[in-house]
This record gives sequence, C-alpha cells and structure tokens, in this order.
Amino acid sequence: MQSGCVASRSADSRIGSGSSPAVDAVSLAIIEQLQEDGRRPYAAIGKAVGLSEAAVRQRVQKLLDQGVMQIVAVTDPLTVGFRRQAMVGVNVEGDVDPVAEALSAMTECEYVVMTAGSFDLMVEIVCEDDDHLLETINKRIRAVPGVRSTESFVYLKLKKQTYMWGTR
Repeated sequence: MQSGCVASRSADSRIGSGSSPAVDAVSLAIIEQLQEDGRRPYAAIGKAVGLSEAAVRQRVQKLLDQGVMQIVAVTDPLTVGFRRQAMVGVNVEGDVDPVAEALSAMTECEYVVMTAGSFDLMVEIVCEDDDHLLETINKRIRAVPGVRSTESFVYLKLKKQTYMWGTR
C-alpha cells in the first residue's frame, strides 16, 4: 500500500449531486482505518473490521475504482519547497466551466471548486515563494479568458489540515 489515505469524492464527481456510490458501514470502517494509517496492512484492517484480508483488498480496490477514495502521500508544502499558499476567490464573466477547466490545468492550482456567494470559484494555489505567487495570479489566473476579478487570501500559518471527514 502507499503512504497515506485521502477519502474523498473524485474530482469528476459533483458535490451535492447525489450521484456518488453508496458506501456501507464496513467500507466506512475500512476508510477510517486507512485514514489513521494509509500503510496499515490489509490483514490488520480485516481484523479491525471483521473481514478477511482478501475481502478488505477487494473492498479497497472497489472504493478506489469508484473514486470514493484515493491513496496518496500527503505532504507539508513547506517541507518540500513550497513556502507560499493562498486561496484565491475568482469572479467570472459568462460561463464558469471553461474558466474552472483552465485553472484546473495549472499545476499551482491544487483545489478548484465552483461556489455560490461572493465568488464563482475558489482556487487553492501552492507556490514556491511570493514571486511565484504573484506570477501565478497576475500573469496566469487573471489572463484566463472570462476571469473578471480575483481576491487573494494568503496563508500565514496553517493551524489545521485533516482528511478525516470521509467517515463522520
């Protein structure tokens, strides 16, 4: 198994669409085990949830195939050379979809979500430094056709980052 577990809907699913696959209590328990330790052996997970190692392996594969969760290494951006993060609110003129697609293609944009409220999109960006942040916002995001305005919220200190919401 790999380094960590993020139980989430896939990027292709739509929040609030009601089209996500049904996940039973046993699968939720497996997800919880992997969120605690993404490298936990299938045999140990099986013991904790009352299934055989093979049954856990099959369920994990099904959860991965359905896009219910991903197994990934979660890093601290500061420790791997990315010293500047920001959330950027984006207002769009016209159709939001092409702007969201263009921003999603940018490597600096880690999270792109369509919203209701003050902004059409919220985009989390991860950059090496302030110069990289400025270039990303000013030269790339604002240059996307349809972007009317942006507002940046620069992260000063991360107090909490968790991926445990998948089972509550």
